[in-house]
Amino acid sequence: MTKSIYVAQPLLPPIEEFIPYLQKIWDNKILTNGGPFHQQLEEALCKYLGVKHLALLSNGTLGLMTALQGLRVQGEVITTPYSFVATAHSLLWNGIRPVFVDVDPGTLNLDPGKIEAAITESTSAIMPVHCYGHPCDVDAIQKIADKHRLKVIYDAAHAFGVRDTGGSILRHGDLSVVSFHATKVFNTFEGGAIICPDAETKQHIDYLKNFGFVNETTVVAAGINGKMSEVNAAFGMLQLQHIDRALSERQRVDAAYRAGLESVRGIRCLRGPPNVQVNYAYFPILVGPEYALCRDALYQRLKDEGIHGRRYFYPLIPSFPMYRELPSAALDNLPCAVNAAEKVLCLPIYPALTTDEVERIVHIIAAQP
Repeated sequence: MTKSIYVAQPLLPPIEEFIPYLQKIWDNKILTNGGPFHQQLEEALCKYLGVKHLALLSNGTLGLMTALQGLRVQGEVITTPYSFVATAHSLLWNGIRPVFVDVDPGTLNLDPGKIEAAITESTSAIMPVHCYGHPCDVDAIQKIADKHRLKVIYDAAHAFGVRDTGGSILRHGDLSVVSFHATKVFNTFEGGAIICPDAETKQHIDYLKNFGFVNETTVVAAGINGKMSEVNAAFGMLQLQHIDRALSERQRVDAAYRAGLESVRGIRCLRGPPNVQVNYAYFPILVGPEYALCRDALYQRLKDEGIHGRRYFYPLIPSFPMYRELPSAALDNLPCAVNAAEKVLCLPIYPALTTDEVERIVHIIAAQP
């Protein structure tokens, strides 16, 4: 029987490598609240990513919610309709109105050319997403933010390790939030982090993720419980030892897909921008009208063969009931996002995916009915 292949599988080092970390936790008797592994992982990630200040959290969604609290964002925030629902949910949880702006048809990132028309007196920030780990037009977005005195919070859930010519893509904006969920390039089972521009901001985020406590008797903000446990942090320390190999294997899979699908009519492989070191987090294809099947039919055909791709991102966020009544949620105003949601299919990509399995997937796609 052919095994099922899913769009992402976490990198799991041999269990025997994790045992010494668990033993240290057991010996230390510190399970959470900023223990030794938590501190070590923050320092190690800053060094690996090339950033100065980073605050670990228990997941990326809490990271977004805490970042919004940390910058005291209110009113309206301009964001993308083409993302995972956590992007917009983090706004609603903070009592903020999302304002959806269409994406660029080439990058599927928030279109800077359409942002200014959506700015009102209530707009306080922009929350773009580095979709699939491909960087947004950070310079154009920052220029708009500076002009209108807006904050910029990047949902960088997909962008671990991504670098442009100036360094880590995570350095852009007022804050960037990355996810360490099990399906991500780098994971801590569950987890996330906020990249901060300075020590003062990191200290404030650290207060917010621990109920607002400064010390045993002093609370300075209405914080939340967003702390990462020692077990998660320890797993992150182990994962970091294997991350370069994981990225190399992802690059191998990416190259194999591109070579195999290059001549398939109606299939376009999305690419990151030039002069950017990407992380091969996803492998999205766009199924065009020249292909023999529509996207959903190809999705089902692969599924019937035990290959479970994902329609990231379908349905669009504005289609869900908690958003569809917003004026900015009208799909007629979001044609590029609607088109992407109807055509994109993310194929499986992870370090353990073999070349033979990639070739089988390519063969099924190329063998049009």
